[in-house]
Amino acid sequence: MGGHHVKRLMIMRHAKAAWPTGVPDHERPLAKRGHHEAPMVGRWMLKHGYVPDFILCSSALRTRQTCTWVCSELGEKAPTPMLSDELYAAPGSRILREINHLPEGITSLLVIAHMPGVQELAMRLASVESDEESVMDMASHYPTSGLTVLEHTKSWAELDGRDAKVTKFVVLR
Repeated sequence: MGGHHVKRLMIMRHAKAAWPTGVPDHERPLAKRGHHEAPMVGRWMLKHGYVPDFILCSSALRTRQTCTWVCSELGEKAPTPMLSDELYAAPGSRILREINHLPEGITSLLVIAHMPGVQELAMRLASVESDEESVMDMASHYPTSGLTVLEHTKSWAELDGRDAKVTKFVVLR
């Protein structure tokens, strides 16, 4: 993983969502616990120097709310998120296609999306150099607000399978 052109990809599952009666899935809001969890991720990112310079976020309400909380903790360092209908209920392969079309100038990317796509993508990208404990944790359980941190030296367009080193899998409660 040497070299000076290391890029960071952070894949986050949205915070805990509510299931209000009669509300379409796309419009489900965060639950009380979600409003508590999401800011914790933003604080952790800031404290450990994992501030994204670009955020790609599903257009669903719960992901947008998660993103708002994360960005509020990042403060003035937070980039303006790009919302994508393509990430809503997307499999890992579709999320990866969205990433593959991002500009090369991005060095640190945060993707906020849904299960099972976030877990599929993280597992697909995990290289053999990955932190084994992190990979085992995310493979067995990828809870709400789960965050995988990966590093790679490829262009976003080239990123595919086993191309990124998982350095951390964080679940804050």
